[in-house]
Amino acid sequence: MPDDRRPDDRPPDETPVLYERRGPVAYVTMNRPRYRNAQNSAMTYALDDAFYRAADDPAVKVVVLAGAGEHFSAGHDIGTPGRDAHLPSKRRAGLWWDHTGRPGAESRFARESEVYLGMCRRWRELPKPVIASVRGACVAGGLMLAWVCDLIVASEDAFFADPVVRMGIPGVEYFAHPWAMPPRIAKEFLYTGDRMPARRAYEVGMVNRVVAPDGLEAETERLALRIAGMPAFGLALTKRAVNQAEDLQGLHTGMDSVFGLHHLAHAHNAETTADPLGGMDVSAMKDAAMKEANT
Repeated sequence: MPDDRRPDDRPPDETPVLYERRGPVAYVTMNRPRYRNAQNSAMTYALDDAFYRAADDPAVKVVVLAGAGEHFSAGHDIGTPGRDAHLPSKRRAGLWWDHTGRPGAESRFARESEVYLGMCRRWRELPKPVIASVRGACVAGGLMLAWVCDLIVASEDAFFADPVVRMGIPGVEYFAHPWAMPPRIAKEFLYTGDRMPARRAYEVGMVNRVVAPDGLEAETERLALRIAGMPAFGLALTKRAVNQAEDLQGLHTGMDSVFGLHHLAHAHNAETTADPLGGMDVSAMKDAAMKEANT
């Protein structure tokens, strides 16, 4: 019998991102639960479409970003059947050329400028409040999506981690670590690659609220509806004011500088190891995390 599943093994009627408006709140949901909502390019551009849709709809006052299933997002897709890094990108976030057919670091720098750093910067500027509703894993590329949101509500079973130093890479592309948490906490977070539980994330100021797992959706909705009662233009201006203050504290230029270091690490790996990820595929990352958890 022929196999009619799509490359990422999802039913044909599933889309990588779901969109629903309930009253003044738009719910944007990553929809690859089979792979813990790992982000391939198809998901990235579907998220972009959803955020544009919310921005264009005057009935939407607040946006909620969540993940289907048990996890928010396990990060960038580095090993599922639906991984599509080899395909051309639509290039919405910048004017760098398409990465396909380009050699070496030129290809990776162009692609990640578009689908990672560029996209996240676009989404951070959405002129409506965005709330991340986080349960389970929020890892590496998942952090980037949570950090572009204005507020984070987490369930008690949520955890946050950026383990890419195991690849010899100094953190994910959208390097908000020293702004999302105090610098010494950020260093420990990166140096160890350990999971930060939701309660600890709240203590260091990265998360706004922590709730019981069965209360996450209700608490996120209560907060969204409360914010939705404020004037839309006032919310947009307030968001811009705080974002500008962060940029004056070095967020934007800091990310540019670390993005260069990130790609220096990729290039070093490509010259000295099996691949630009330092040989750390999904299985190797899981094995390393399990080994460290048991020591």
